[in-house]
Amino acid sequence: MLVAVVPPYDPDPVLSAAAESATWAQWAEATNVGAIALEQLLADVRTLAWDYLTGDALALFGRTRQLRDRVFALLEGHQPPRQSADLYVAAGYLCGLLAWMTSDLGNLRAADTHGRTAWLCAENAGHDGLRAWVCSTRSKVALWDGRLRDAVTHARRGALVSVGGTVGALLACQEADAWSVLGAADEAGAALARAERARENIGGEDDIGGLFSCPQARQENYVSAVRLRIGQPHDALRATETALALLATQPVRAYGTEAQIHIAQAGALIDCGEPDGVMSALMPVLAMPAERRMGPVTQRMRELAATMAHGPAGTSRATTTARRSITEWCADSAPRHLALSSGEGVG
Repeated sequence: MLVAVVPPYDPDPVLSAAAESATWAQWAEATNVGAIALEQLLADVRTLAWDYLTGDALALFGRTRQLRDRVFALLEGHQPPRQSADLYVAAGYLCGLLAWMTSDLGNLRAADTHGRTAWLCAENAGHDGLRAWVCSTRSKVALWDGRLRDAVTHARRGALVSVGGTVGALLACQEADAWSVLGAADEAGAALARAERARENIGGEDDIGGLFSCPQARQENYVSAVRLRIGQPHDALRATETALALLATQPVRAYGTEAQIHIAQAGALIDCGEPDGVMSALMPVLAMPAERRMGPVTQRMRELAATMAHGPAGTSRATTTARRSITEWCADSAPRHLALSSGEGVG
C-alpha cells in the first residue's frame, strides 16, 4: 500500500527558497585554503625547484613528497574552483619535480607515473605553462628510458603550447637530443635551430624557475651532446667551453648540468684526437660525492667509457686510465646507494 508523503507546510515558499540559496552560498564560499596559504605553497614549490639544482636529491625528494601530500589533501577538501585550479597547478609542478627526481634516482617507470599525474593536474587546472613543463619532464624520462619516439612526441606536444619563459628552448633541445640518439642528424640540427630561435625570442619569466628553467648554459649542454652524437666534435667542444664560461657567471650552478658538460667536453676531446686532455676534463666529475652521481650522469659516463674503448686511442695510457676511473666512479652512484638501502628504489 502506497503512503503519500505530505511536504511540511511552508507559509512563504519564496522566502524559503531564498534562505536555501543563502545557506548554499555560505557553503560555497567556505574554503579549506586561503590566498596566503596558496601563495606560500607556490613559494615552497619554487624553493624546491631551485634547491634541487644544488642540494641532496634524497632529502629533497622527501620534502617534495610531503608537500605534494599536503596539496593532495587540500584538493580532497572544499574550496572555490579558482583556488582548486591553483592547487592543481601546485600539485602538477610537485609531481613534475618527483618525476624528474625519481628518474635521476634510477626508477624510470615510477617517474613516468608521476609524469602522468602531473599531466592530469595540468589538464584539470587548464594551465598551459604547466602543460609545457610536464611535457618537458616526460620527454626527459622517455629519453632515458630508451623510448626515443615518445621523447620526441612529448617535446613536440609541449612546443605546441604558447607560453612565455624558457620552456620552448628546452623542449626544442630535448627533441634534438632524442633525434641525435636516433642518429637523425638533419632532424637534430633543425631542432637545435628552433631552440636557438626560441632563446632569442624569450618573452616573460619562468613561473617556477630552478629545475623548471633553461638558462643558456643548460641549452649549450644539450647543444654539445647533440653535436657530439651527430659527428661534429669541434662544434661540441666549443659549446662546452661556452657553457662552462656561462656557468662561471651564475650564482647557482646546477651540479648535474655542469657534470654533463664536462663529460661532453671529454667526449669531444676524444673525437678531436686529443685523449690526453680527457682526465683533466673529467676531474670535476670524478670528484663528485656519491650522493650527487645521478642516473643520467652515470649513464653518460658509461657511454663515454664505451666510446673510448672503441675509439682510435682506445689502448692509449690516457684512455685506459680514464676508463678505469670511470668504471670505479660509476660503481658508487646515488641510484645504487638507494637500491641497496631500500631494496626497491624510489616509487
